[in-house]
Amino acid sequence: MHEAVDILEAAAQTADPKEMYAVTHKALTSAIKVISRADDSSGIIGDACHRLLDLHPKAAAAADVPASKLIAWMMTFQFDGEVDYFELDPVAYAPALKEKGMATYRTKLDEVRASLPAAAEDDWQAGHSHERFTLHWNAKRLAVLDHDIDAIIRTHARDRKVAAWFEDTARAFAEIGEMDLAIDWAKQATYFDLGHRSLKASDYWCELLDEHRPSEALEARLLVFRRWPSSTTAARLHKAAGKAWPGYRDEVLTILAGSPNDAVLFALLTLKDVQFAWNLAHSLGLVSDHTWSELVKAYEKLDPLAALPIHVRLVENQLVETGAQHYRLAARRLAKMRKLAAGTSKTAEVDEFIADLRETHRRRPRLQEEFTRAGLP
Repeated sequence: MHEAVDILEAAAQTADPKEMYAVTHKALTSAIKVISRADDSSGIIGDACHRLLDLHPKAAAAADVPASKLIAWMMTFQFDGEVDYFELDPVAYAPALKEKGMATYRTKLDEVRASLPAAAEDDWQAGHSHERFTLHWNAKRLAVLDHDIDAIIRTHARDRKVAAWFEDTARAFAEIGEMDLAIDWAKQATYFDLGHRSLKASDYWCELLDEHRPSEALEARLLVFRRWPSSTTAARLHKAAGKAWPGYRDEVLTILAGSPNDAVLFALLTLKDVQFAWNLAHSLGLVSDHTWSELVKAYEKLDPLAALPIHVRLVENQLVETGAQHYRLAARRLAKMRKLAAGTSKTAEVDEFIADLRETHRRRPRLQEEFTRAGLP
């Protein structure tokens, strides 16, 4: 499917417009039939459908498809289609529908709205939830098409009870070039609460500042780090600070010390100071096996023998669980330990550790098999 869409996208500028639209339309119809019957847990089919949905309005505009025909298809697709988890964007279809066609399309939406029992447009509990959702989606996109600031706030921010709705409003304003409003609403989303949606919005706020008000970006990144201290927000602050980083280092490391995992990851991945990360892991009492695994992979290049006790710990923790995958990973780590210890005073110690494991887990035949397969003694 994706190879076919690649061909369509490549042909968009050179193919006969009417043929281009016909093939795209048929491809979209077929793709929707496929996804209605197939397992798309990987999202691959859905991604192909989205690509076709992006291409369809452009092909329709180039082919000058009659507005009446296009509107009839749009209404059927949205309200009576085989699936109900794709939206059409009236902003994208505006060039194809033109002014008169858009007026007709709005009238068709009003007819659907009038056919529903009276209720707020986004009241999903009032019945006809799919129709109400689709009408609300169209209202949002038409507000953007109209560059109607009040309508954008009404349809996107709703009752202002969810941080994500503030971000939606910000993105709508950015889409129509109202950057001051976009920045303001993204900032409101950031300050809404300390939840994950506000954290997500905070990154969008900072991105807007990076592009449109760079003088304010560093202060915003610092604020975000203080609200949600983590290796990720610290890394973004580090990047924004640039040469000014030394002025923020002590505060960042002091705050991150409260979360050993974040402190070590920041030192390892952002500061790229392996020795410092190693020291932090020990002094802060790092417990995350995943982070220890990443750290020891880097540190064993500096001091192979010092890395061995951490490998021992990781192997022992791996073997707490039974199963071929756990045995296989443990065996690989043990093989790594033998390479690190080869030719040193630790060689015998590592082999003794392996022998002890074989004895301790002698009733796990699959473990013994994986150990042998990895070339362990």
